[in-house]
Amino acid sequence: MNRLVCYTRGPNKLGYVVNLDPAVMTIPYGVNIDIRDAVKHKEVMKQYNLGLNGGILTLLNLFATKFDEVVSEKRADQLDYVLVDTPGQIEIFTWSASGWIITEAFASTFPTVIAYVVDTPRSSSPVTFMSNMIYACSILYKT
Repeated sequence: MNRLVCYTRGPNKLGYVVNLDPAVMTIPYGVNIDIRDAVKHKEVMKQYNLGLNGGILTLLNLFATKFDEVVSEKRADQLDYVLVDTPGQIEIFTWSASGWIITEAFASTFPTVIAYVVDTPRSSSPVTFMSNMIYACSILYKT
């Protein structure tokens, strides 16, 4: 993601970056919208007695109710790229109602491409590689 962000910040390019991972500790690049500014994952986990994945899913559901404000803030004619960093637990984003709402909000406002980025050093074993390929296929056929 860092390389993509660097590319969109190059000469004659206007990029916009959205972080939708509420549990990420640090981000090595600047973001324009950060879900962590709106909601705190540890507070939601404690309030609803949830684990990490349940907390992330609940936060995305809460954030999705206000996502029209995120999309209306920037319009396609003003930007070259909008990059969205989602939680590493891909099933939380791809198979939840909030994931669908957020994806559709982008697709209805901007020309949209969904890229599943694989961490290649971690995919050196055949099992991990095949797991990533299955995830990639599920995203391909889901979208």
